[in-house]
Amino acid sequence: MDRLTALSAFACLSQPMRLDAFRLLIKAGETGMIAGEIGAALTARQNTMSANLSVLIQSGLVRKERQGRTIRYFADMDGVGGLLAFLVEDCCGGQAELCQPLIDQIACSCSVGKTAPPRPLTPPVDH
Repeated sequence: MDRLTALSAFACLSQPMRLDAFRLLIKAGETGMIAGEIGAALTARQNTMSANLSVLIQSGLVRKERQGRTIRYFADMDGVGGLLAFLVEDCCGGQAELCQPLIDQIACSCSVGKTAPPRPLTPPVDH
C-alpha cells in the first residue's frame, strides 16, 4: 500500500460512524452484513449508512457483494492487511524479534474464543 492510499484509509476511519461500521464488519467476518443490519446496529438512517459504506468501499477497507436482491458488505481483508503492512513496513529497524510482541497481539486478537488479555507491545526488560 502506498502512502496516499494509507492516508485515505485513515481519513475514512477518522469519522466515528465509519469506524464503528468497519469494526462491525471486521467482527462479522466471512458472513458480512447487509446495510440495514449495520444501520440498525449503529442507529443510522439508510441514506447516511449508504454514504458511509460508499466511503469505506472507496478507501479499500470494505467490499460489497450482490446476493440476489440484497447487497452484503464485508471487511476487505486485503485492504486491511495492506494498511497493517504499511504501518509496520520499517518496524523495529530490521530486528524482527522486536516486532514479535506486536504480531502476537494481533494474532491473539483474532483468535476464536479469546480469553487472555492483550499482551503489552514492549518486550519485558531483564534486570
